[in-house]
Amino acid sequence: MPSYRLLHGLGIVALLTVIYTCFAQAPHKTFQFKYSLKGPHLSQEDGTVPFWEYGGSALASEDQVRITPSLRSKRGYIWNKYKTPYDHWEVEVVFRVTGRGRIGADGLAIWYTTEKSNDGPVYGNIDKWNGLGVFFDSFDNDNQRNNPYILAVVNDGTKNYDHNTDGLTQQIGGCLRDFRNRPYPVRVKIEYYKKSLTVSFHSGMSNSDADYEPCFSAGNIELPKNGYFGVTAATGGLADDHDLLKFLTHSLVPPDGEEQTGDGHITEEERQKFKEEYEQYYKKLEKQREEYKQKNPDKAQEMDEVYEDQTSRELRQVYESQSNIIRVLGSLQMKLDEISGRQERTISTITNMGSIQQGQPVGQPQDGIKRHEIDNLLKVHSDLQLSVTEIRASVGDIQQKANFIHAKSQQQGAGGGIEGSLLSHEIQDNLRNIKADLSSLVKRPEPRQIACPPIPEFPTCLTPMYFVILICLQCAMFIGFVIYKIKQEAAAKKFY
Repeated sequence: MPSYRLLHGLGIVALLTVIYTCFAQAPHKTFQFKYSLKGPHLSQEDGTVPFWEYGGSALASEDQVRITPSLRSKRGYIWNKYKTPYDHWEVEVVFRVTGRGRIGADGLAIWYTTEKSNDGPVYGNIDKWNGLGVFFDSFDNDNQRNNPYILAVVNDGTKNYDHNTDGLTQQIGGCLRDFRNRPYPVRVKIEYYKKSLTVSFHSGMSNSDADYEPCFSAGNIELPKNGYFGVTAATGGLADDHDLLKFLTHSLVPPDGEEQTGDGHITEEERQKFKEEYEQYYKKLEKQREEYKQKNPDKAQEMDEVYEDQTSRELRQVYESQSNIIRVLGSLQMKLDEISGRQERTISTITNMGSIQQGQPVGQPQDGIKRHEIDNLLKVHSDLQLSVTEIRASVGDIQQKANFIHAKSQQQGAGGGIEGSLLSHEIQDNLRNIKADLSSLVKRPEPRQIACPPIPEFPTCLTPMYFVILICLQCAMFIGFVIYKIKQEAAAKKFY
């Protein structure tokens, strides 16, 4: 059937996905503290933030940096002091945007640019920037009712930002998400890896670190090297508090060894040098180990039991990997069996519904076995089984007595005729009882449903006398109401 083929195909796809997930290697992440900030003790005694510089309307405290207060026409910024030497990176920014009004302005921006700026019309930065800008736009300038909105714009230093359309004509990706006045701080994760830009968003509705949802992903993105990380914000006719709580930077290194040079990374010559030093140290260690085994043969066996060699370790790793794969395959098989069972039940239900619709008109009762009939059949079966057990016991007893009579008649000959006749009569009586029981079982009447007693008619309590009295009372009340109404109208006319 096509459905089974579809399930088979889905199972193969799921299996390949699991195998790829098991064997695929993610990039190596390294936390870079020089390009990060977080509390507590964010601000030092002299008011500075280590490795960062801020200005404008920004104000640093122990646990956050307020880039702009909720005042009109304010701009603030905070930039890292050092250029980023990594070709692949990931930043996680935790911030909060709060305001009294239903609508806020203008917004907040996260930057990766070749130059730092202290002021400008684009969320507190210059208009023609070279690099990446991820904007959190609070105000709807184009009246499209699509704000708050998150978008990313890449500029080469020659383009002006289009404020009239809120940058929608220049964006490489975006999503409609609300980030104002959330219960918890909002989080955004920006990853640039192998010319691919991925933005994930945490709405701030929970305090869990795993509640990220994808915003957008764009490929073939060329960003300049050695850029600066920064965060800016601006207010306009409306105002919000823009607070930066964390800015966490991780460098990403591909697992295939394509590491770039720079701070925190090694060159190919250094790699070769470290490799030679490791081989020399390993040979020296093996030599010392062999010498120790020769000098201490008794303790050598204990060492072999405690420390596994390279072959055993590789075999153990292969075995563990295969065990994990088998466990994953088993769980997939269980899920596929469950899906197949659900599909079969659904198909049988649909088939039964189709047969009911085709074989019988709507409203006609369906002929079938009812629940009470099934219960009666089960009860009859239990009684029959009990009776058969009793008959079997009786037949066994009779067989024993018959054998006893036959043996005794052979021993005593004619002398046991009287006792034998008595036993034969007893056997005949038992046989008659068995025959009667079998007849009663065969002719057992079918269980009948107990009919409900007829409902008696509702007695009439209204006699002609009571009816006449009620009519008279209603007439009297109606006449009294009419007289009262006339008097009220006559009294009201006196005032005109």
